[in-house]
Amino acid sequence: MTATLLELVNDGPAEDLEHERVLDAALQAFLDFGIRRTSMGEIAKRSGLSPATLYRRFSGKDEIVWAVGRREARRLIAEVDAGVDAHAKPEDQVVAMFVAFVGGLRQNRLLHRLLATEPEVILPLLTVNAGPVLVLGRAYLADFIRRVRRQLGLRPIDADPAAEAVARIALSLALTPQTCIPVDDGNAARLFARQFLAGILDAPSG
Repeated sequence: MTATLLELVNDGPAEDLEHERVLDAALQAFLDFGIRRTSMGEIAKRSGLSPATLYRRFSGKDEIVWAVGRREARRLIAEVDAGVDAHAKPEDQVVAMFVAFVGGLRQNRLLHRLLATEPEVILPLLTVNAGPVLVLGRAYLADFIRRVRRQLGLRPIDADPAAEAVARIALSLALTPQTCIPVDDGNAARLFARQFLAGILDAPSG
């Protein structure tokens, strides 16, 4: 990942075990109770911190919610990276990236939980207020597009519009499971990606 992308998703030093313990505790509480029913006291108890110590680290639950969300985004990006063979043909990398990106979103436990039980909480964050999420997805995907175009020996392009389009498609498919696009069938999903998305590699360089 580039430095800019790391800045977008960074919550704190990776070696800060206490910080990670709070996020682990919050994530499990959100999965058990949902966001609305999870209190700062519950997060403090699960993380082994006093409420006073927790409030010194986080101003309130909203900050923890965003921190958990950013960490989930980091994990998704890591999973997508792991699912793409950087030595494969560029067209195959685009296909693998799309399948991993959509699959990771659709299979995320927290997203599933909140869409089912607290849509009024999560939907604004992923629709009308989804700017930060789209910025993150666009940054990762634009870097990806530029890299595979370099592998093909193509001239640089403004990759942001194509990257944002892919990010919006993936987010929409995660939020609306009912679709005629065969994203839950691995072979069919790869065929779809090859037919409709691999063309981003052929975009003119201007």
